[in-house]
Amino acid sequence: MELDFKKMPDGLIPAVVQDAATGQVLMLGYVNAEAWEKTHAEGRVTFFSRSKNRLWTKGETSGNFLRVVSLHPDCDNDALLIRAIPDGPTCHRGTTSCFEQPAQAALPTAPVGFLAELERLVQRRYQHPEEDPKSYTASLFRKGMPKIAQKVGEEAVETVIDAVAGNTAGLSGEAADLLYHLLVLLTAAGLTLEDVVAVLRQRHSTIAAGTRRPQDD
Repeated sequence: MELDFKKMPDGLIPAVVQDAATGQVLMLGYVNAEAWEKTHAEGRVTFFSRSKNRLWTKGETSGNFLRVVSLHPDCDNDALLIRAIPDGPTCHRGTTSCFEQPAQAALPTAPVGFLAELERLVQRRYQHPEEDPKSYTASLFRKGMPKIAQKVGEEAVETVIDAVAGNTAGLSGEAADLLYHLLVLLTAAGLTLEDVVAVLRQRHSTIAAGTRRPQDD
């Protein structure tokens, strides 16, 4: 995996940073050969700052680092997509993305992207319950798996009842409750959405290849 820095007169290649969980575009920066090597070596995104005229590791002052998940040069090796997990707001103004304006509502994410955001918050409540001890999520974790599993069961039944009754207005709310409590259950069990999606991907690939039929489930 190489980048062709010689294509650029200043040796700087544009790098788009994308949230690996939500898919949201976080920022645009530039990397030279040294920044590329440092990013590889440390697993944190490092740019070449044109204003500072030096290497700049995102988060070196704020602590809001961008932890590298994967690096993807484009087809001509003169642009870069970095998939990363942000340790906090990416923009110095406190917004998630540098492409958001503080006076405007946050840029909407795709439905799956929002689930990833919600999962991240649930995981934080699990790992750091002291940050918001009155939170409903933290209280569920304190009650343990039996209570969490009970809530998933209750919400599943209520979702089914509204679906069978044709109550679409209530169905969306019950489905939302079910998805939320399922995220809590997965977190308590040490699993993630990615673990579930990996199973779906595997099933999809075998069905697409013709080696497994949907009715075999």
